[in-house]
Amino acid sequence: MLPYHSTPHPDREDSPKTVFSETVFETGEEQIAFSCSLVLSSAGINHHLAQTPDTLTLLVTADDVEEAQAQIRAYFYENKNWPPSPVASTSSFSPLFQPPTLLLIGGLALFYSVTGPWANHSFWFTRGAGDAEAILDNGQWYRLITALTLHADSTHLLGNCVLGGFLFHFFCRLTGNGLGLFSMLLTATLANLINVVLHGSNHHFVGFSTAVFSIIGMLAMLSRQNQKRTGYLHLMPFMAGAALLAMLGSSGERTDLGAHFFGLCCGLAAGWFLSRKSLLTIRHSILFQTILFFLFITGVLIAWKSALL
Repeated sequence: MLPYHSTPHPDREDSPKTVFSETVFETGEEQIAFSCSLVLSSAGINHHLAQTPDTLTLLVTADDVEEAQAQIRAYFYENKNWPPSPVASTSSFSPLFQPPTLLLIGGLALFYSVTGPWANHSFWFTRGAGDAEAILDNGQWYRLITALTLHADSTHLLGNCVLGGFLFHFFCRLTGNGLGLFSMLLTATLANLINVVLHGSNHHFVGFSTAVFSIIGMLAMLSRQNQKRTGYLHLMPFMAGAALLAMLGSSGERTDLGAHFFGLCCGLAAGWFLSRKSLLTIRHSILFQTILFFLFITGVLIAWKSALL
């Protein structure tokens, strides 16, 4: 038996022969029993808390049954949704593996050592560079992906690797490696497609920078996921992305502003989807991350296989 728990009613003197004969609550959880005992004590209801091997029982006198039951029912009604369920957020996730930042940057650099800078006679650029006419008229859609892996010169490569690697690392820490790589490829490919359609024929492009700006857009949207914003503050992700576009994506003679702009826009849209509760939950799945990781690898390999055939 547990010790006798009782609280004298302030308006009456209890007889030493008070009989606690009526059961008002039973539970197997000690914390809940003590909470209910505290509720009765705060209401001034004299009671007894007894323990058997399997349960804890709250006993009261016959005169206090109705009031005690009402107090306990009120307690459970007021606390039925407490404590609240934890809300999935970007800050509550840690990927199983570290982001493959060095693998991505190293892959781009290694590939550049094979392809060299952009030249009209280059086999790699002839087959894989973005070419609006070849894409729209000849159906060479693989160029939307292969162009992301080619760079015009070493300066172009260095800029994308430094900025892109930095952003990619933190992006994957929020999404996981598979989801991060797949969403980056998907948004960058879509941005290249939109840019090609709007430019029409006679437009050529290469570079990973479209993917970099899509990451900027996705990061901007994910960063606001846990923050309550009102009024103009809802525009902060768009304003931040536009500022980066103005500073980093609109300078240089050979800069493809359209690709950067549409990369940012596609990234903002994808970032909104990535911040949905269902995706924030499913990113914990190793199977889900693995499938998307191999879809990313397969997509790039199939694109280059198609280019080289």
